[in-house]
Amino acid sequence: MRQGAMKPYYLFSPWIRIFHWVMVICVFILFVTGLYIGNPFFLGTQGMEPTFAVTNGMSMEMIRYIHFFTAYILVISFIPRIYGFIINPGDRLLPKPWTKLYWTGIMDTQLHYMFLRSKHRPYLRNSLARSGYLAVYFMFLIEIITGFAMYYMVEPNRFLAKIFGPFSNWLVNEYVVHLIHHFVAWFIILFVIVHVYMAIRADFTEKGGEVSSMFSGIKYMEEEPDDAGDLIDTKKCKAK
Repeated sequence: MRQGAMKPYYLFSPWIRIFHWVMVICVFILFVTGLYIGNPFFLGTQGMEPTFAVTNGMSMEMIRYIHFFTAYILVISFIPRIYGFIINPGDRLLPKPWTKLYWTGIMDTQLHYMFLRSKHRPYLRNSLARSGYLAVYFMFLIEIITGFAMYYMVEPNRFLAKIFGPFSNWLVNEYVVHLIHHFVAWFIILFVIVHVYMAIRADFTEKGGEVSSMFSGIKYMEEEPDDAGDLIDTKKCKAK
């Protein structure tokens, strides 16, 4: 990290950082166990030698339990995320398509990522990243809805049936729900790959602590970012 002119900007509260790392662990476990449930490649078949999963106590029932338990943890982890969103302006860096800065930022960042510009304007969080994070939250919502819609069929529950039961009919049938759940999971993993690459790339090219900010909550910038105004808590300003 460069010394001297680099100015610190406190962005991320402990709440969003907790959510981020819980989400990372949960997504990994959910993806691996989900693949296993869809294609139990470690389970032995009748008349064959028991395979790795069975001999190590990892039956399909256990894998499903881990998947469902982790899903509940992921859903609960949104509580600190929402709380951080309420109390800290830096946790609210989502896209603002009604502003000129959003669209100029989209073009500016795209040209940089396409290597048509050596650098882009300074942003706390650029427009493409903001849009990407909103998209992944939407994908999580789809996974939660489709996941619980399938889960209530396995574990009948009046509460789950009332909320998620109708989705199986709205989305044609259980098989379509399963397909949506499966493919959206792959889109989330694709986002994760791109996200990790872009975060590491930004750390190497911009030296602003993109990766370390999810531990410290702080990013460092040489110039004042164009979206610095997003760190102003408008509620507190109005109260004053």
